[in-house]
Amino acid sequence: MEDAASLARLIGALRPWLGHLVIVGGWAHRLYRSHDLAGAPAHPPVRTRDVDLALSLHAPVAGDIAEALTRAGFGRTFLGEDAPPVTHYHLEDDAGFYAEFLVPLQGGEFTRHGRRDVTVEKAGITAQKLRHLDVLLEAPWSVHLEPGPDMPLERPADVLLPNPVSFIVQKLLIHEKRRPNKQAQDLLYIHDTLELFGGALEDLRTVWRNQVRPSRQDRQACRNAGAHLVRERHG
Repeated sequence: MEDAASLARLIGALRPWLGHLVIVGGWAHRLYRSHDLAGAPAHPPVRTRDVDLALSLHAPVAGDIAEALTRAGFGRTFLGEDAPPVTHYHLEDDAGFYAEFLVPLQGGEFTRHGRRDVTVEKAGITAQKLRHLDVLLEAPWSVHLEPGPDMPLERPADVLLPNPVSFIVQKLLIHEKRRPNKQAQDLLYIHDTLELFGGALEDLRTVWRNQVRPSRQDRQACRNAGAHLVRERHG
């Protein structure tokens, strides 16, 4: 796996907090292949170098994540003029590989005084607030990673990923506001996720009916996700 050594360093640095962090975005798409229900893909995954890590604002996260990242060789890049600024935690000796922390956006993007409110500090790191991120934190799946040539961890690790239905629903919810190139990428992620778990669609439908759909206010997006599952099953 490309960038496996860099990901292993990130996982090692974040090991004390792995129970609260959900790997989302492109790296979730890549790591799905390590799940027990995943089929054997016929093509490599879409490569992405940034690791998006989601957590709840209410998670009981203690300690200093930023200090742990610094000890592991990660620096910080500040973007924009928000206070605190959006922050990328980049690996100093692997240009282009970085982590970003995300939390759900609750309410509006501006305070009543007109100031943008899209970032927050938690456990020493700065996280960006994003709409519809909460669905990715619902009923996450765990993937067990063993040390080896494809993943040079110091010892085994269990990481959290969004369940595939939440992954698909979130892509549907944000689709209209994404840039055209990101819309195309998200559709590819949806297609590949359905293909990867094509042999476990009954499991996915159970997750959708019992865990994802009941908690969502946007029923139409959930109905769309269900339609995808049905079409894949019977088509």
